[in-house]
Amino acid sequence: QVQLVESGGGLVQPGGSLRLSCAASGFQYGFTFSSYGLRWYRQAPGKEREWVATITSGGLGSSYARSVQGRFTVSRDNDNNTAALQMNSLKAEDTAVYYCNALRSYESYWGQGTQVTVSS
Repeated sequence: QVQLVESGGGLVQPGGSLRLSCAASGFQYGFTFSSYGLRWYRQAPGKEREWVATITSGGLGSSYARSVQGRFTVSRDNDNNTAALQMNSLKAEDTAVYYCNALRSYESYWGQGTQVTVSS
């Protein structure tokens, strides 16, 4: 069973930066971390979970929600089974629980989330 663990959340002032990490383990049947595409999502209080960013399995392609384009950067290290979301110029509206999601074909795995709070 694939397991994902997010870390790196916390309290930051508007305009600040945070780097979230997603550590993956538990791959089976010959599949590895590089077999999975990876997405970041977030969920603010009282709102639905929303997609933030995607990085392809090999790490060569990425895409972003319009709300974070130019401020957030997604990356991955397939040798170390980790992914990251670098968040710059943070705004109050970025406050949410952030989740990483690994997917391949019909498989989809989620981490437990990490809280990001942007406040002065």
